[in-house]
Amino acid sequence: MTRTTRRRVLPTTEELRVWRGFIETAEALRAELGARLQAECALSPGDYAVLLALSEADGQRLRSSQLADDIGWERSRLSHHLGRMEKRGLLRREECRTDNRGAEVVLTTEGSAAFRGATVPHLTAVRELFVDALTPEQLTAAGEVAAALRAKLG
Repeated sequence: MTRTTRRRVLPTTEELRVWRGFIETAEALRAELGARLQAECALSPGDYAVLLALSEADGQRLRSSQLADDIGWERSRLSHHLGRMEKRGLLRREECRTDNRGAEVVLTTEGSAAFRGATVPHLTAVRELFVDALTPEQLTAAGEVAAALRAKLG
């Protein structure tokens, strides 16, 4: 195979520039959204992810293993985080009703109120920092990019 017909294995300089811009911007966006969530609602992004998953679950309860899968966390990380949230009254852990080998995480009234109170400020920040920064065409393209990346990751 000649040098000109061989497939390039590494990203080009331009491809790396786009990659770094994408990663650095995504991290800056996540950091700003997290800082606002903490400042305005006293919730971390992790708290919000847990509360969102529980609020969407049947009966506002999930097995801890399912919750870990839903939010993409390792079980040990989730266990420590749940302990901190439980101390704040945002959730409680109960024995699983159908299988006594596992535990279910249950959203409390306080957790539900905290989630509801954080939703409007958080979504307002999402609109301000993400949606309003893009044209409708760019927003569509961003959705297509996210879908293509998710498909590639399986």
